[in-house]
Amino acid sequence: MLIQNLIFLIIFALSIAVFLFNARRLYTYLKIGKPENRFDQPFERFKRVLTIAFGQKKLLREFVAGWMHFFIFWGFVILLTAITDAILEGLFNTNLSIIGSFYRYISFFQDLMGVLVILSVLVALYRRYIQRPKRLQVEKSSQLDATFILLMIFFIMITMFGTYATQINLDQAKFYDLRFATLKFAKILDTFGWDAQEILHSVFWWLHILLVLGFLNYLPFSKHLHILTSIPNVYFSSLKPKGRLNPISFENIENVERFGVLDVEDLTWKQIFDGYTCTECGRCTSACPANLTGKPLSPREIIISIRKRTMEKAPSILNLAPKTDEIESKTLVFNYITEDELWACTTCMACVQECPVMIEHVQTIVDMRRYLVLTESKFPSELSTTFRNLENNFTPWAFSHSTRGEWAQGLDIKTLAEDNSVEYLLWVGCAGSFDARYRKVAIAVAKLLKLAGVSFGILGNEEKCTGDPARRAGNEYLAQMLIQENIQTFSKYNVRKIITICPHCFNTLKNEYPDFGGHYEVYHHVEFLEKLLIEGRLKITKQIDKKVTYHDSCYLGRYNDIYDAPRDILASIKGIKLEEMKRSRDRGLCCGAGGARMFMEEKIGKRINIERTEEALSLNPDVIASACPFCMTMLTDGVKMKDAVDKVEVKDIAEILLEAVEFEQTQGGIV
Repeated sequence: MLIQNLIFLIIFALSIAVFLFNARRLYTYLKIGKPENRFDQPFERFKRVLTIAFGQKKLLREFVAGWMHFFIFWGFVILLTAITDAILEGLFNTNLSIIGSFYRYISFFQDLMGVLVILSVLVALYRRYIQRPKRLQVEKSSQLDATFILLMIFFIMITMFGTYATQINLDQAKFYDLRFATLKFAKILDTFGWDAQEILHSVFWWLHILLVLGFLNYLPFSKHLHILTSIPNVYFSSLKPKGRLNPISFENIENVERFGVLDVEDLTWKQIFDGYTCTECGRCTSACPANLTGKPLSPREIIISIRKRTMEKAPSILNLAPKTDEIESKTLVFNYITEDELWACTTCMACVQECPVMIEHVQTIVDMRRYLVLTESKFPSELSTTFRNLENNFTPWAFSHSTRGEWAQGLDIKTLAEDNSVEYLLWVGCAGSFDARYRKVAIAVAKLLKLAGVSFGILGNEEKCTGDPARRAGNEYLAQMLIQENIQTFSKYNVRKIITICPHCFNTLKNEYPDFGGHYEVYHHVEFLEKLLIEGRLKITKQIDKKVTYHDSCYLGRYNDIYDAPRDILASIKGIKLEEMKRSRDRGLCCGAGGARMFMEEKIGKRINIERTEEALSLNPDVIASACPFCMTMLTDGVKMKDAVDKVEVKDIAEILLEAVEFEQTQGGIV
């Protein structure tokens, strides 16, 4: 027994040493990344770990796969006690039963979780090889890696039960009366006879401990590295608003070699850590509208490519391995990630929403776009016109800046230049100012605000694009120029409260302007109109007998968690029957216009707006409701392309509400 203990001690010590060496290697690789503070607000970060990492909040959005993973995760947490048992036996010929009768309950949960883990592994293998959902159809090496890990987990559980069962048969067990599964296994093993039990026990124990130590040391080289990094990654995930992009500093611009991300050393340490943490589960890619419609973008492959390139290049950067021409001639962008992948992204945040380990795909994609635009001047040709218009006309379109306030003619709305004593600035946005269809929405919002007695004004031709299209397209310099000019205008008129008509403007003003000194109380028009209804300042007087389905804007929903306000407005109107699309709320499908895609052609695969329009039309609605100018344009185009113009209207929530209060409005003499 002493020899066995000594052998185990040597193997255990070597295994821990190898594990620590590999852990240090991975930690060292992070040093090639740029610094980023992810150590603030520890209490908030710990709360997120409890709900997302330990509570498995995101994984449980998918019932079968979620619970399967839940049991495997918690099985490992609880079965750390079983590993402790095995280590104590190897070192001191005892186990946790030395703590007394409480061990009875530990042993029960060891059995319970062991059984659930085995069942979960079998379900996982069934899904991977029999059911084969699209997101699990990966390259052969990843498939083999996943299978190897699952089989290791399976045999770790079997050998655990075998170790405990032979202890029972050898009368070496204490407080095992609640081991319902082990007791049954012990009866099976008992058929081998008393003399075989000690040999079986040694075989099971050695296999168990070698599998556990082997598993531990295989992880740093496996896609299942996330078992070690997922909890830290959740802890270090961004606590800033979901709709916020990290700004670039343009100070000392003449000394900057390049802007954005070309290779892994341009990433932050957290972005590299995201690469370590990717589970390759494919949830991000299966939710990606670009991928669903045949575009080359796979958010999963973006993150996997970061990990592959880090493992390849970090050793040479840190002088841990010799530099080679092959490694130096490659870059993350171009050799691992193509331009078409980056420009296919709509920045809808579906990938981030679905990721169970809080990987931040969108920021990384935009950082790579920034390199292409700011350093290489490489971007889709359509964006040349967009950028030029933003520079010259302060709008993505070729409209004269002087006509920006013409939509309000005849509505008796003053500009802040005429009267800056108003409480709210109505931020109309480029679409509300220039797009013929969305001007009607701007008018509807203005009429509702006037009806409710809201004190508001507009900027007219002093309003400029918020910078959102330029920012999402990677032109950070142009975006910051527009942002600073708008903030100066706000300061001139002492603007403190803003109502927006566009979710993109809403998100930028609310979540991103604070980084540049612009702090405002910002409302999107649907949440403000709901507020007016609750306060009784707007009264619904008409019944609208129509079947309506509502399309969630990504920048209103996933970016800012505004899901209920538009639905509550519709629900408050008598006669409206609201029917949800299959993909709705935080699982809603993007219209295809975000991330500056509004200004680029879809040349690959199916048009995203057609995919979304078909889903809406499948419900046979009278009205497709939206709350975003981009969504309205894309859905209107989709309805036209599906020859459904005579059957279905596309309307903004404000237009529908205005129709419901029209009688009261007319009585008030506003129309």
